Formats: sequence, structure tokens, C-alpha cells
Amino acid sequence: MAMGSIRSGGGDDEDGLDAAPMSEINVTPMVDVMLVLLIIFMVAAPLMTTGVPVQLPKTTAQKVAQAKKPLEISIDKDGKPYLAKEELTPDAIMPRLRALAAQDPSQVMLVRGDREVPYGKIMEVMGLVGQAGFTKVSLIAQSPGGALPSAPAAAPAGGTAQ
Repeated sequence: MAMGSIRSGGGDDEDGLDAAPMSEINVTPMVDVMLVLLIIFMVAAPLMTTGVPVQLPKTTAQKVAQAKKPLEISIDKDGKPYLAKEELTPDAIMPRLRALAAQDPSQVMLVRGDREVPYGKIMEVMGLVGQAGFTKVSLIAQSPGGALPSAPAAAPAGGTAQ
């Protein structure tokens, strides 16, 4: 049985022309191989992250301290500053903040301000926090995904809204 070239049509070609080679690549086997490799790597990756099993020695050293909860200073809608829930008078702000900063200057201080408080008042409190010696100061804001405030009620005729 002789091997001949592939010809178009069912039998011998009268013109003697051979069929053109197929120019499309069948990607199905390649996709199948890639999916199998992906599954193999997905299964093998977690197994590679585990370390060598060892028996750790016991020690009498103290545990590493966990990160401290940050301090919060809040400014209510009247502009009064509060440290946690303790109201601070204008004369008591700096001594109280300096005492806290002396205990741990790397402590994180979060500043919360009511949306009705002027920006200058919030910046004034942030300046006092920085002057007291805190190096890590952050502002807290509500995410935009939160509930939007409701529209104020319309004022009755001849009166004011309450």
C-alpha cells in the first residue's frame, strides 16, 4: 500500500493539484492541557506552603505585646472635644494629651469630627494632638456606602423647622 499526498475530493485529481495544508490550529487539546495543569497547581500550591514539621522548644520569655487599641478624640457638633467619653475642657486638653503621649508616643490617635463642625476646629484639635507628641494621627470618616442623611423637613408657613 503506497502512501500518497492528501488530495481534495474523493479520488484522484484530474488537474494534478494537491490540497492546501490546513491553516487552522486546533486549540481544544491545548486548553484541556492548560486546565489540567491549572488544577494540579491549585491543589499543589497549598501543600507547598506548609513548612517542615518541627517540635518547637519551650521558653519562659514573655509573649510579644499585641497592638494596642487606638485612642480616639472626638469633636461633637458643638465643637467640644472628648477623649473616649470624657469631655475635655480647653485648659485640660494639652496636659491630658501630653500625659498620654508620654506613656506611649507611638500610640495611634484617631480624630473623629461631627460633619457640622467647621474644618478649622478639627484641624485645631489635630494640631494639639501633634503638639502633644503623637506621631500617628488619623482622621475617621464614614464610608460613602453608608446611609445618606434624610432631607430636612420643610418649615411650616410663618415658622421655622425644628
